[in-house]
Amino acid sequence: MTRTIRKGLSTNRWFTLVVLLLAGSVFSAGVIAAGKPPPLPAHSLYQLTLPLTDQDGQTADWGARRGKPQLVAMFYTSCKFICPLIVDSGKAIERQLDAKQQQKLGILLISMDPKRDVPKALKSVADKRKLDATRWTLASPRQDDVRTVAGLLGIRYRLLADGEFNHSSALVLLDANGRILARTEKMGSQPDPEFVAAVKNALR
Repeated sequence: MTRTIRKGLSTNRWFTLVVLLLAGSVFSAGVIAAGKPPPLPAHSLYQLTLPLTDQDGQTADWGARRGKPQLVAMFYTSCKFICPLIVDSGKAIERQLDAKQQQKLGILLISMDPKRDVPKALKSVADKRKLDATRWTLASPRQDDVRTVAGLLGIRYRLLADGEFNHSSALVLLDANGRILARTEKMGSQPDPEFVAAVKNALR
């Protein structure tokens, strides 16, 4: 009888130890999950601190978009020619995706004209073009950051005497950590097939 009781106590102690070890593992995992995210990769564009104010007047660093792939382009709201084609291009790529893929992709249009592209102007374009705010963000950086972000995205621009801009246009695909995966300068309703393939691959 004595041996049986001791054996039972030993089993209970073992069970308790296992429970404590499992609880400790869960706690450690929770601490890791609740802690800081891992460092950004060396080539991440999110290494640059870039506060952006969106069409709803909310300001956040573009690094907050980390976590899912992004289509990024530069534009300005008063543009009558190229910039509407940039929006058309983003919509055309969306049409190549199913609903689940669309929800995994963010589309960010960054203004090169922050002095005029205040939230009201950005929202006007978003509403007029019927851009889904759950996927599309139109935002303005600080004036001092425009040239820096344009350089990172490979966008050339020049302010003209009449207040308009002469600029190149491109859609840049970033992975979930802000690294450039692909780029296209083909604008319009017929998207570049290779670029669409790159987008779909990034969403897998």
